[in-house]
Amino acid sequence: MAETVWSTDTGEAVYRSRDPVRNLRLRVHLQRITSSNFLRYQPADQLGKDLIDLATFRPHPAASGHRSEEEEEEEVVVGWQEKLFSQFEVDLYQNEVACQSPLDHQYRQEILKLEDSGGRKNRRIFTYTDSDRYTNVEEHCQKMTTAAQEVPSFLVERMANVRRRRQDRRGMEGGILKSRIVTWEPSEEFVRNNHVINTPLQTMYIMADLGPYGKLGYKKYEHVLCTLKVDSNGVITVKPDFTGLKGPYRIETEGEKQELWKYTIDNVSSLAQPEEEEREQRVFKDLCGRHREYLSSLVGTDFETAAPGALRLFVNGEVVSARGYEYDNLYMHFFVELPTTNWSSPAFQPLSGITQTCATKSVGMDKVAYFSYPFTFEAFFLHEDESADALPEWPVLYCEVLSLDFWQRYRVEGYGAVMLPTTPGSHTLTVSTWRPMELGTVAELRRFFIGGSLELEDLSYVRIPGTFKGERLSRFGFRTQTTGSVTFRLHCLQQSRAFMESSVLRKRMRSVLDRLEGFSQQSSVHNVLEAFRRARRRMQEARESLPQDLVSPSGTMVS
Repeated sequence: MAETVWSTDTGEAVYRSRDPVRNLRLRVHLQRITSSNFLRYQPADQLGKDLIDLATFRPHPAASGHRSEEEEEEEVVVGWQEKLFSQFEVDLYQNEVACQSPLDHQYRQEILKLEDSGGRKNRRIFTYTDSDRYTNVEEHCQKMTTAAQEVPSFLVERMANVRRRRQDRRGMEGGILKSRIVTWEPSEEFVRNNHVINTPLQTMYIMADLGPYGKLGYKKYEHVLCTLKVDSNGVITVKPDFTGLKGPYRIETEGEKQELWKYTIDNVSSLAQPEEEEREQRVFKDLCGRHREYLSSLVGTDFETAAPGALRLFVNGEVVSARGYEYDNLYMHFFVELPTTNWSSPAFQPLSGITQTCATKSVGMDKVAYFSYPFTFEAFFLHEDESADALPEWPVLYCEVLSLDFWQRYRVEGYGAVMLPTTPGSHTLTVSTWRPMELGTVAELRRFFIGGSLELEDLSYVRIPGTFKGERLSRFGFRTQTTGSVTFRLHCLQQSRAFMESSVLRKRMRSVLDRLEGFSQQSSVHNVLEAFRRARRRMQEARESLPQDLVSPSGTMVS
């Protein structure tokens, strides 16, 4: 049974490394396969077969055990962008007339030094670096399909230019002026020149001269063993992949005398020593420290704090959406009302805003308008009353939803109000709205045909007006109609010295916050009780409207 099978997976593999690519080392082993050792490298598709084609056999080596010239073997270790000259380049650059570019003259000097020092160590394995002409020609001639008469498209040609563009080489195409970020009328040539991804790559080829013995140095016998590509992000592309535990790759030459070669590619890069890893960690730590200092210098050392005994409320809010309204093209007016006592805001701080007009879209059974309108404001609370009976108030957010049609007729769609959250963090609030209404058909016809409707002169009447001084607010006779709802997303921040000072001031501020939390809970309980009272009142009115013979003396209906 065969000991090893061929590796037929010649696809590329992608790696990513943070280490400098100059530390990359590859060991390439190349060997000619003869008939005597071919049985040890039987292909995977012939495993278990009793018959093998006679064309796969080669002559046996000499009986003395001496390796003949026909059975050649070579192994080299190649570094990144390390130049190993082929026999063709040695013969070419020894003639000074053939040297045209400065790189050619540099190669000539290196070859002469090699000849003086005993010649080159490699025979069949050599390399083409990113600076060689072969790199540009090979990448430009790559095919995208299997068609024999393939004509490269414009994108293929441009991507070939991108592939051979080096990191230290400037592009030849004209760039866009920074002052013109948007070109409103781009020409066809402008689009063709700029619709290309620019990812600098460096390429290296490990080659093999598989010519017969004594006929080395011919271009037709050159074969690519491995292709290496590295970009500026540390991504390394290897084609084919490192051999590892897989079997060797095979190359079968064409011509009168077909020959079979096997080769392996292994990563033999040196592992970092513990001292080097420790030094690298120190460098990274120092770099992170400097970056942290740089960020601190941008922020500054002066941190704005609230006044002693004050609470600073900072709100980053968003009007998310509005749903369930009768008409399309909605916009919203909103404002924040601060309590008259102990609350203040900067003079330049706007406490109101108007959203853009937003068309609605159908989501389920409702029509939803997505505003995504951001707003921000800040306010200060200064607690001065130390009595336990003093109940602090909290800011309230009022909103008014309106619609605007094609004829510029606007209608009030609803009013709503909600108290801002008393705890810091992210909150999503849904505010139910209502609008005033009149009895009769004439009011609805006026609203439909000419627009306009009943409006509130004071939006704070949605909750408790600031001008109200009595004990009980009566809305008897005020008819309303429930409409849709508005969704707010609020990110609340609270700042106070009491949060970081362990003193009497902190205890005083904590008592204020506790009372605020209790106030919000009392408000919720009050809303529930008020709902129960309204339900009981409606049942009482329904009971009074029924005939007396259907009602028992105890007040219950007779079945």
